[in-house]
Amino acid sequence: MNSTFPTHTAIEPGILYFGTPVVLISTCHEDGSANLAPMSSAFWLGWRAMLGLGARSKTTANLRRTGECVLNLPSAALAGAVDRLALTTGSDPVPPRKRDRGYFHVADKFARAGLTPVPSETVAPPRVAECPVAIEAVLAAVHPFAADDAAQRGGVLGLEVRVQRVFVHDDIRLPGTTDRIDPDAWRPLIMSFQKLYGLGSQVHESTLARIPERLYRSPDLDRARAVPPAGRTR
Repeated sequence: MNSTFPTHTAIEPGILYFGTPVVLISTCHEDGSANLAPMSSAFWLGWRAMLGLGARSKTTANLRRTGECVLNLPSAALAGAVDRLALTTGSDPVPPRKRDRGYFHVADKFARAGLTPVPSETVAPPRVAECPVAIEAVLAAVHPFAADDAAQRGGVLGLEVRVQRVFVHDDIRLPGTTDRIDPDAWRPLIMSFQKLYGLGSQVHESTLARIPERLYRSPDLDRARAVPPAGRTR
């Protein structure tokens, strides 16, 4: 059969990071100080997010202990700040696996990145002032990852968090609305195969855009509205 399409070739890449938003997760240490860690294995469904994290990371330990975090989404303009957090860990001493990969301990991650902590409304970890989006969330469930493989079992977890507040900079809000993001103004930082990218211009409006965003609202939104400021209800 004649075809003008390229031929597929089977390969075995070490990672499959085809492009996801960078997230700076803020959590609290045992002494109440803030930790800030970059990650990019995250996706959202409704007012919930799934975070793929190493089971032994300091962020995972903090989140499982306190049940709280903030998912700060940096814009492409903050790539330098994000990169200053690369190869840093809040764990002291540094775990052997991370030490072998070049990680080193940093106590004040905000200072290291040159970012500003601001108080959150419903959780203890601070938001990042410079990030255009800051999502306050609480831990809803912990899901095992690769449980079918003894060699990987227990190494990575899927942490499901439920959103309680979404804060955004006014310059990325859609004009004329009170509850929508302008996708032409929001320029997220994207991680693709260990390199940082910004978004290009819009290719085409999806047919799904005909469905009003309000029809996707979940009961979690009403639940979030009931959480009072400075509350710790989960």
